[in-house]
Amino acid sequence: MIKSAVFKLVTVVLVSGAWSSAIAQEAPKPEKKHGGTFYFAWGYNKDWFTRSDLHFEDHVTDDYDFIVHDAAAHDNPSLDKIFASDVSVPQYNYRFGYYFNDSHNLGVEINFDHAKYIVTHDQRVHVTGTIRGTPVDADTLIREEFLLFEHTNGANFLMVNLLKRQELVTSKNGKQGLAVIAKVGAGMVIPKTDVTLFGERRDNVFHVAGYITGIEAAIRWHFLKSFFLEPAVKGVYANYLNVLTVGSARANHHFFASEVIVTGGFQLNFGKKDK
Repeated sequence: MIKSAVFKLVTVVLVSGAWSSAIAQEAPKPEKKHGGTFYFAWGYNKDWFTRSDLHFEDHVTDDYDFIVHDAAAHDNPSLDKIFASDVSVPQYNYRFGYYFNDSHNLGVEINFDHAKYIVTHDQRVHVTGTIRGTPVDADTLIREEFLLFEHTNGANFLMVNLLKRQELVTSKNGKQGLAVIAKVGAGMVIPKTDVTLFGERRDNVFHVAGYITGIEAAIRWHFLKSFFLEPAVKGVYANYLNVLTVGSARANHHFFASEVIVTGGFQLNFGKKDK
């Protein structure tokens, strides 16, 4: 009887072990994710700005509170100086980014645009408010004796973007490919503003003056596996809430801007991990 019970027990154990082994062999191993892709890019931009109202206020070192209405502004690409002087003199861009290489083709990016914003000289504008106790409601010209205003060492858009990539075509050896990329993000504006107000000039320091939001669409052509070229178009809304001017005065203004950007860079693909 004991032998019979032992035999049954051994039989059950062997059958259970064989069944467990069969299940273990049939169950697929989970596939590990691809490694991510890190990239860096540098390039240049051309910008267009909407008109904006410039509000100036000082009740400490002077006495005024006025608005320059509907002022037009332009940029200064200076692309001819890329090789003639310093590559950072023109309106440049750089990006640091990382693609997760997941099934959604998502990534994140630190995105900086050095755009130059210059209120156009000799334009006729309407001014309202008070200047040194005198009410003002009249047209005037943007000239040195009244006002010159420019973020010429940069309107400086610093953003963090979420990226969505869609591969269009890839060569068989994986060394070339074409993809479209959508970006959406927000961040801060860090201008260095050069202002002349009532004949007094001041070239200010870099400082955080407000916020920015924007979207971007790009086409990326990667070649030789690690290099790429990326033309893009971008639209932003920038709000400068606290611009340094002369004395203790502050200014604020906001505008929409569109950009055409071309960057080139390199990427480090950490490759596909083993299953």
